[in-house]
Amino acid sequence: MRLKDKVAIVTGANSGIGKAIAERFAAEGAHVGVNYRVRGNNAEVAQAIVKSLPTEGIAVAGDVSKREDVERMVAEVVAKFGRLDIAVSNAGMEIKKPFLEVTDDDWNKVLSVNLYGAFLISQVAARQIVKQGPGGKLIFISSVHEDIPFPEYASYCASKGGVRMLMRNLAMELAPYKINCNNIAPGAIATPINQAVLDDPEAKKNALGEIPWGRFGRPEEVASVAVFLASDEADYVTGSTYYIDGGLTQQVTKY
Repeated sequence: MRLKDKVAIVTGANSGIGKAIAERFAAEGAHVGVNYRVRGNNAEVAQAIVKSLPTEGIAVAGDVSKREDVERMVAEVVAKFGRLDIAVSNAGMEIKKPFLEVTDDDWNKVLSVNLYGAFLISQVAARQIVKQGPGGKLIFISSVHEDIPFPEYASYCASKGGVRMLMRNLAMELAPYKINCNNIAPGAIATPINQAVLDDPEAKKNALGEIPWGRFGRPEEVASVAVFLASDEADYVTGSTYYIDGGLTQQVTKY
């Protein structure tokens, strides 16, 4: 077990990549704070995930774009388990709209969750890790679109590019505290955020045509890299982006 007795918080962990990471962390021995946003049946889903984990976990409600929520989330995890070793900034959203039609509200909504939310969880978690010592791991779930343009998703691309630079800067600033900071940049992964493409045969065919591996990735494949980055095996790894994309980045950039 590579994460035995470690304590982690994963934002947006009630579905998709976040859920897969929370489950894999627990399988590796970690206690996990499963974050979810209060909406619909998210609370029930998060509680069910926690109950299914092989280790003791906790469901923590909160909007990652609100500092008071993030501080409370981390405080709840620390109150339950006594410390925090790993924070995964996974919660994210996107709005598809031609650039000329993007409103201030559209822009601010995406940036507040994807970039400001990443800033908040990493800062609050890092303060706790520095306070308790000695060291920890910050993992950001970015996107191949931190590098690859994506027409009609300007706010999403800008937010993910910002996450990349945030991570790189933190890798430098937090190194004296032995806090590793890294990105995982998924490509096309079979998650709810991509369900519309998965359900549209033509859109799915077009997407697969850009992926050398010829298929969508699985959330569990992203979780495998997250486990490595969260473990002691990655103690000398910081400031890097790991692409989980079936070769998509190479296919797009080769031209």
